[in-house]
Amino acid sequence: MTRVKSVERVLNGLPTMDGAGVRIYRAIGNTDLKLTDPFLLLDDIHSSNPEDYMAGFPLHPHRGIETVTYMISGVMNHQDSIGNKGRIASGDVQWMTAGSGILHQETPERWDGFMQGFQLWVNLPRKSKMMDPRYRGIMSDEIPTLRPAEGIEIRLVAGRMNDAEGPVRDLVQPIEFLDVALGPGKRFDHMVDASWNCFAYVFHGDGDFGADDAVAVEEGQVAVFGKGDEIEGIAGNKGMRFILAGGKPLQEPVAWGGPVVMNTQDEVDLAFRELRSGTFVKVKPKH
Repeated sequence: MTRVKSVERVLNGLPTMDGAGVRIYRAIGNTDLKLTDPFLLLDDIHSSNPEDYMAGFPLHPHRGIETVTYMISGVMNHQDSIGNKGRIASGDVQWMTAGSGILHQETPERWDGFMQGFQLWVNLPRKSKMMDPRYRGIMSDEIPTLRPAEGIEIRLVAGRMNDAEGPVRDLVQPIEFLDVALGPGKRFDHMVDASWNCFAYVFHGDGDFGADDAVAVEEGQVAVFGKGDEIEGIAGNKGMRFILAGGKPLQEPVAWGGPVVMNTQDEVDLAFRELRSGTFVKVKPKH
């Protein structure tokens, strides 16, 4: 018998700045990590004013995590220390495994209209923290779009739904990543592994999540789900669009130092010593 996941907590994000002065909305970031494990952070960049994002994110390090960049509208350019270059345009995804260490930069292009993109950080298990870095660019037309009923559209970036499978399949930590758009009053139902942690970030409109104890979630809020094996959501009068992420929790200690996420503080300190000494990057460029 299935059990609809209730909303355990509703999180309110915070406006902040990152990179060289980019205005972002941090939907999830270093809150109660047990609730969202294996997910560490979710940033939402959105603005009609290019001055809010054009400064970009100059060359910076990462270790111990994977980053998922998903553009709704606009363009972000990527370049990294292992020789990868990519242009992430509207609907595209970049999945980067930092592993043992990578330096990369992300440079937005000026966009005529409303620019919006997300970056999700997925923690790596202890055994994979020091794996070789890798980069995967996924074009918009590679992502399955499901329309199970009128007024419902689901883009499946990672995971399975019905007979469809997302294009990112060689994941270190099993997760799902869906972009769900519901018309006014439309219902979304999705089965998930009961052992996984799941959250929904509403970035347009509003709606209710849960069953008998449904909780209202507004634009800019995150619904963190509790126990159960089914996600249920109903859009409000304005419709609702949200990112749904679910994953198998690592249940490992987290030591977090900015762009470096390891299991112990000694490992974080070592990463920054290596940055200073020039030995942080372990894998040479391909080209």
